[in-house]
Amino acid sequence: MWRLTAIFLENDSVSRTAITTNDVAKPVGPFSVAIRSGDRVYASGQVGTEPATGRLIDGDVAAQAERAFNNVEAVLRAAGKSLDDVVKVNAYLTDMRNFAAMNEVYARRFAAPYPARTTVAVVALPLGAAVEIEMIAD
Repeated sequence: MWRLTAIFLENDSVSRTAITTNDVAKPVGPFSVAIRSGDRVYASGQVGTEPATGRLIDGDVAAQAERAFNNVEAVLRAAGKSLDDVVKVNAYLTDMRNFAAMNEVYARRFAAPYPARTTVAVVALPLGAAVEIEMIAD
C-alpha cells in the first residue's frame, strides 16, 4: 500500500521588493514597474512609451513593440536581469492581424530556448497602444 505524504514549508512573509528606474515612463496607475520576489522578477506590462515624456511613440505595431521591448529591458536591467533570464512572456495585441509584425520583433529579441509565451487579443490597451508586453524573469 502506498501512502502519499505532503510536506509544506510555511513562510510567514513573502519578500516583495519594488523595482524602480528612471529609464521608463512612470506608471499610469497604482502599480510597480516590477516586483522582485526571491530571485524572480515580475515585470509589469510595458507599451511603446517614451521614457522622458510618457507618451506613446508614433509608429506602427512593430515600432511600438520595439519600444515596449526597450522599456521592459530597462526594467529588467534595473532588477539585475536581462532577456536571457526571461522564462515567460505575455503579449497583448489590439488586433491579431498585427501578430506577425510583433512576432518578428519578438524573434529578434530572444534566442532559443525561447521563453514560454501567451499572445492574446484585447479590446484596448493603455494610451491607445497597439501592443503591450510583460515578462517574468528568473
